[in-house]
Amino acid sequence: MKDSFSNAAVLTSEQIMGLLPHRYPFALVDRVVLHEPGHRAVAIKNVTLNEPQFQGHFPNRPLMPGVLIVEAMAQVGGIIVTQMPDLPKGLFVFAGIDNVRFRRPVVPGDQLNISCELVSLKRKRFGKVKGEAMVGDQLVCSGELMFSLVD
Repeated sequence: MKDSFSNAAVLTSEQIMGLLPHRYPFALVDRVVLHEPGHRAVAIKNVTLNEPQFQGHFPNRPLMPGVLIVEAMAQVGGIIVTQMPDLPKGLFVFAGIDNVRFRRPVVPGDQLNISCELVSLKRKRFGKVKGEAMVGDQLVCSGELMFSLVD
């Protein structure tokens, strides 16, 4: 899914907050740099030392928890579906996670480039995205994320 793109914002953090329900400390997408509603999105997450998880994960060796990397990928997947006009409004949540692999640690100072692509959407309630998170040209995480609409 490697793309060449500008780091210019297609969606700013303020616009992202209008699309996703997540707020501090779980708002994990800083900027969207490519967005094809209903198809794919590429976003940036700047990893900084002042994030709350680094107080305990781990003292003297801060590493971004893998579950937060996966959550950031899921939020980028959420951006793909939020602007699809034919989907019902509501909260989409995790329904499953498949084939997720972590390739290298993510540390403060890294910039995650997260690419997600919609793989399938069934009955306008269940979907699957394929995601990758990169730091520079290194793959740090990849996998498939399933979601469903909560009534």
